[in-house]
Amino acid sequence: MDCIALQQSSFPHIFITSKSPHSTHTHLAPIPPHKTACKLAALGSSDTFSSNDESIPPPFGTLEAQITQETIDFFVSDAEGDPDCPSPGYSPIDQALSALRQQKFVLVVDDYDGDDHVEGNLVMAASHVSSEAVAFMVRNGSGIISVGMKEEDLERLDLPLMSPQNEDNSSAPSFTVTVDARVGTSTGVSASDRAKTVLALSSPESRPGDFRRPGHVFPLKYRKGGVLSRVGHTEASVDLVTLAGLQPVSVLSAVVDSEDVSMASIATLRKLALDYNIPIVSITDLIRYRRKREKLVERTAVSRLPTKWGLFAVHSYRSKLDGIEHIALVKGDIGNGQDVLVRVHSECLTGDIFGSRRCDCGNQLELAMQLIEQAGRGVVVYLRGHEGRGIGLGHKLQAYNLQDQGHDTVEANLELGFAADAREYGIGAQILRDVGVHTMRLMTNNPAKFTGLKGYGLAVVGRVPVLTPITEDNMRYLETKRVKMGHVYGSDVQGPLSDFIKSNTDKQDPTEGNNKN
Repeated sequence: MDCIALQQSSFPHIFITSKSPHSTHTHLAPIPPHKTACKLAALGSSDTFSSNDESIPPPFGTLEAQITQETIDFFVSDAEGDPDCPSPGYSPIDQALSALRQQKFVLVVDDYDGDDHVEGNLVMAASHVSSEAVAFMVRNGSGIISVGMKEEDLERLDLPLMSPQNEDNSSAPSFTVTVDARVGTSTGVSASDRAKTVLALSSPESRPGDFRRPGHVFPLKYRKGGVLSRVGHTEASVDLVTLAGLQPVSVLSAVVDSEDVSMASIATLRKLALDYNIPIVSITDLIRYRRKREKLVERTAVSRLPTKWGLFAVHSYRSKLDGIEHIALVKGDIGNGQDVLVRVHSECLTGDIFGSRRCDCGNQLELAMQLIEQAGRGVVVYLRGHEGRGIGLGHKLQAYNLQDQGHDTVEANLELGFAADAREYGIGAQILRDVGVHTMRLMTNNPAKFTGLKGYGLAVVGRVPVLTPITEDNMRYLETKRVKMGHVYGSDVQGPLSDFIKSNTDKQDPTEGNNKN
């Protein structure tokens, strides 16, 4: 077993080359403490030092400590686990689908992160609604009855968006003008009137003239791709009724606390589910359910690609959700797909192409390519459409201006009306499966990249930190990602990243860069 110290300009990394009869490729492996022949150099240094050199502590610990400790803590997934097994405290998706077919309610809850800040909606197939069902929703909900509908049905009924500017904001629900059914209703506000309006909206025979505008029912535009493109209650409700084999139109209402009319807590939602025998499902579980059953990408071409690092095979893929093209750069023979070195990289034009110093994206990509070439086997998946953590290039540049005014990278996204991180990695997971990956050592500092893998039969068996220089220009950005977004740069980093800053003498203009990985 040979120890190789790869001298990369931004940071030295350690590889172990295995010559066992069961492995013919170079791969990353933990280094037993008693066999450590070399360690990471101090940040920014080009020299390694021996294991008996106690004078200079490595800034991020040994590679063994990083990979092993982070994997034990949370960087792990099980490829053999059942992706249809619900999250603790929730019902299986199949149980919810059965309830919808029986003209019953389902409770849909977004991600519960332990601080009780959740949204829960009562959901039913719009084609099954009754005045009794609407009355139940009004008694337990906000009083607003919404109907989730696909774009083609909204166009057929001539129902334009109430606020067209929300069309580009994936985090905001898209309400159309409100309506009442013309036939069989009076004021439109009663449970009976609203039930008739919902039924009329769900009917494929309805026409624009069948409705008065404004009204008391709130149609919502379903985003193409459902929960796989927007993690929202509108999308979840329409996905559920569609999976149940019913007309793809849902009726939903947010559940509120009966005392102060605030959004119901997770405890209140679970009590409601228990009292009325209503299945309660998580949107996260619905996403896993769909990902397991649907192929989201198609491979369009494969070619050889000589690069400055070495020869790769490049695979292009087109997303069936939005038509965006992505690529996978494959090095060597993936073989049985076990223990593959993998980098899933989000597009960053400013960092990857123009060398922005606001972020670490370009350095991370270059380092990943170099390490995979050195290993002789691995995959880089390059996901396009992830600019600025999913907000787009123009909005990212606006976020730069806000950062120059004092906002951090998370606050800037929120100020612009976007989520802190709007990226989704399901497409990347399906690309990895298509090129033959089953278990991987994932090169990342971002724990969000580990979620949702079980639905694809992928397993993360190790994390490889992607450590690049900390500079005056990106220090606050990296610190924000560590503190607010849970990024992990090394097991031994306890204090602010400023303690480890690498001085940079040739500064660039601060209006460059930013990203997200």
